[in-house]
Amino acid sequence: MVGALEIVQLPALSDNYIYLLHDPETKATGVVDPAVADVPLDAAQARGWHITHVLNTHHHMDHVGGNAALKAQTGCTIIGPERDRSRIPDIDVGVDDGDVVTFGSKTAEVFFTPGHTRGHIVYWFAADQALFSGDTLFSMGCGRLFEGTPAQMWASLQKIIDLPDETRVFCGHEYTAANGAFALSVEPENAALKARMAEVAALRDKALPTIPSRMDVERATNPFLRPMSQELQRTIGHEGQSLTDVFAKTRQLKDSF
Repeated sequence: MVGALEIVQLPALSDNYIYLLHDPETKATGVVDPAVADVPLDAAQARGWHITHVLNTHHHMDHVGGNAALKAQTGCTIIGPERDRSRIPDIDVGVDDGDVVTFGSKTAEVFFTPGHTRGHIVYWFAADQALFSGDTLFSMGCGRLFEGTPAQMWASLQKIIDLPDETRVFCGHEYTAANGAFALSVEPENAALKARMAEVAALRDKALPTIPSRMDVERATNPFLRPMSQELQRTIGHEGQSLTDVFAKTRQLKDSF
């Protein structure tokens, strides 16, 4: 597509992904969840881009650790969750559920997705079919519930579960292989899941990323989006229970997997 948002996926730390965004029409350049500053700075400089924005999903240091240095070196505008303003370093603009972030000629809708943390948000660039899900939704997984409840996280996932099939899911970590091993333990007969795991194994054998995923793939393979699955309910001993209770049991099992 002409003028499509350019997305550069940058590995950092042990398993993080930082995302460098570039709007070719306005030259706006953003960084999603900078764990560190040097990685996106170097990537932007190599492309002749100047960083103008930072988009934070939540306050954990492996997502905001580069904020201060990026602000000092580029003067960028830092956007993050208003409800967690006090924990986002150097934040300029706080946003909340339903807000629209303007990034050059692009726009992203904000969803408030508490669960992993109490203030977590995600960004959906609808026109570019891109969801930056932080640690709310992973490929075949979801974030550990450090500050929220299972009911909160299931409600958060329901906000994004029906995004279009082609939506690319750019999450915060390369956890796919481990998540998939757990997914197979609760849905061992899921054909789509088996096929996805074969793809994942082939990619990881070549040290290639498994991210981005897609929403249609996640709906078919991610146990945390599938509490309605009769196989999953049967495997975990929660047949006929509420979807929230099935989700909660699935998350509990993953925590000790």
